[in-house]
Amino acid sequence: MNQVPKIFEVLYVSTINPDLPIRMVAEIAAKSRVWNLAHELTGLLIFDGMRFCQQIEGSQKEVLALMERISADARHSNVTIFHHGPLAERRFQNFSLAFTNVDDIEALPRLEKLDGLEGVAAFVQLLSTLEIGD
Repeated sequence: MNQVPKIFEVLYVSTINPDLPIRMVAEIAAKSRVWNLAHELTGLLIFDGMRFCQQIEGSQKEVLALMERISADARHSNVTIFHHGPLAERRFQNFSLAFTNVDDIEALPRLEKLDGLEGVAAFVQLLSTLEIGD
């Protein structure tokens, strides 16, 4: 019998709906923190002014359900999952949702073009350049 991994992650990039005021990003992050806490999800949301990159971690069921909601959310377009799979341990165990901006406007478009472990490696490398807060 296959055992479902205890921790599952998804990494995706999406584009903000151009009709959405930028100030709404902080509201999205605040509401997401509450949702994630209630569903035992953790992760990181990166925003570059036009694109989101988010890493979500938790039970596979909860992570995939959230991805369905995000994919159907009109505030996002071009949702591109560049990695999903088991995770040995949480990367962001202290954050229901950490949030940061990235100044390099090419960082997220580069991630969007990667898949699998190559995408994960680029994401981890990007993390080392960011100031992450909650």
